[in-house]
Amino acid sequence: MRINHNINALNAWRNISQTQYSMSKTLERLSSGLRINRAGDDAAGLAISEKMRGQIKGLNMAIKNAQDAISLIQTAEGALTEVHSILQRMRELAVQAASDTNTDVDREQIQKEIDQLREEIDRIARTTEFNTKKLLDGKLESFRSEVDAKVVTGGNINVQLGEVSSAAVEGTYVIEVGQLSGTATSALDVKITLFTAGGTTYVLTTLSAGQATLGAITFKWTTSVFSLDDFGGALPLGEVVDSAVVRVEAINTTASQLVFQIGANEGHNMVAGIDDMSSGALGLTTTSLDVTSQDSAERAIMVIDAAIHRVSTARAALGAVQNRLEHTISNLGVAAENLTAAESRIRDADMAKEMMEFTKQQILLQSSMAMLAQANTLPQNVLQLMR
Repeated sequence: MRINHNINALNAWRNISQTQYSMSKTLERLSSGLRINRAGDDAAGLAISEKMRGQIKGLNMAIKNAQDAISLIQTAEGALTEVHSILQRMRELAVQAASDTNTDVDREQIQKEIDQLREEIDRIARTTEFNTKKLLDGKLESFRSEVDAKVVTGGNINVQLGEVSSAAVEGTYVIEVGQLSGTATSALDVKITLFTAGGTTYVLTTLSAGQATLGAITFKWTTSVFSLDDFGGALPLGEVVDSAVVRVEAINTTASQLVFQIGANEGHNMVAGIDDMSSGALGLTTTSLDVTSQDSAERAIMVIDAAIHRVSTARAALGAVQNRLEHTISNLGVAAENLTAAESRIRDADMAKEMMEFTKQQILLQSSMAMLAQANTLPQNVLQLMR
């Protein structure tokens, strides 16, 4: 028998310490509801669950983004509803003015209302906004096609035609493009085409991103492909020629398009654009909307029909984007729900299991304390040998 080292008591004390440590971990899980409270609980599980948490929060924010995008689309589409109403009234007035039952004085009164309606279209295009962002002024176009040889966009970039030389020479003709002023933004791509003949598109030039100026260049074609007579003679510098001859085919301005972040990660977005809905962009100029004569009133009907078609197209595009966003929200909700369930299985505590462990540890702690008390009394038996 030894009294310097009470091995039984040390063993009981060690088991008590282990039980108390396990009980503290169980109490922590029961109080927090989490199986993993620190990296030491499950290093790999912590890393996985934190990534999942980031995805879940990102998905939930993407849902909010998509909802806000729908609100923006609805704002723009609501304004275009009124533009449609104005155009329908314009058409009604043009039809009225096209009848010779009206005198010139009558048509002048009709013209006054049409002019006011055109100004109201411009006001709607100029003032419609969402969160201070203008929606219908043409600055949110993700992609647009121009039908004009002279265009001003993205920092006063101005494309002008030069003179046509060698007018009397058989074979090859030359067009010179004048100075291109302004600086292209980092995401601007201006492509200029002359015409398409025989299935071939004849490209004049392309302005690369960041290019500041473009000097005079030449573009050649043969008489078998194209006739100079189609130009109507020589073209003075700066003249805007017929859109069927020379036009800016496409302008893609990333900096001024709508980009909706509808996912949790980089690149999970969609690009949308809203066309310019000003009267000029709709072709509703003071000349085209002249109803002061029977002939001009009939032409105005055709112009207004084209404007109605363009607004209808824009509204249909906005409706398509809205429907897509609604499906996006549903998909994001399902993804967030499934990821939350997966993260819960990794990180959350099983409360029933933890209570079972806690009960076991309570019993072990009580029995260990009793055994420690018994182990502390064993050395006293040595005193019986000393009597």
